[in-house]
Amino acid sequence: MSDSGDAPVKSVMASRFRGFLPVVVDVETAGFNPQKDALLEIAAVTLQIDDKGFMHPHEVHACHVEPFAGANLEASALAFTGIDPYHPFRFAKPESEALHLVFHAVRRAVKEHGCTRAILVGHNPFFDLGFLNAAVERTRIKRNPFHPFSTFDTATLGGLAYGQTVLARAAQAAGIDWNEKEAHSAIYDAQKTAELFCAVVNRWEALQIFAV
Repeated sequence: MSDSGDAPVKSVMASRFRGFLPVVVDVETAGFNPQKDALLEIAAVTLQIDDKGFMHPHEVHACHVEPFAGANLEASALAFTGIDPYHPFRFAKPESEALHLVFHAVRRAVKEHGCTRAILVGHNPFFDLGFLNAAVERTRIKRNPFHPFSTFDTATLGGLAYGQTVLARAAQAAGIDWNEKEAHSAIYDAQKTAELFCAVVNRWEALQIFAV
């Protein structure tokens, strides 16, 4: 708070996104129906802004998730991701515990940046947010740090900035390394989505600097 009694000065991050903190999220699931199909992996990447005003991925928080009781497991989805939901070395956590761990880290980042809440960044984020909201409802978590419906979509941003809407192609067009063998895990896809989001934002920032 300033000596004049004015409101506290917002952080660069809070000012940049109208009080929201972008947090990149990717989920891996056992199907496409968030109400019936299991959530199997969740990863969240927080972001930071450097002294020059450019954005970078910061921390990664992730969990393997146990299928909730009665969850549907589509064989085609498991074949696509290569996930064995009951493999003992997954060290998966119950859905409620996994969400609490990730949400705790997100809430901490929101507070550190002086933001009001997190906003989910994803590649076609309606899918990730749908599964996140369904899991929140199942587990009756009351402090969901994410906006319930607003998102940033890197498929749209990638199409705008690089003419590519597929994550792998947009990342490569942005000069980001891509390993297809590592793709379709929540951590890898979230990290690459974070790099793509930062690349688009930073490209815009650079254009503003050069335009001055």
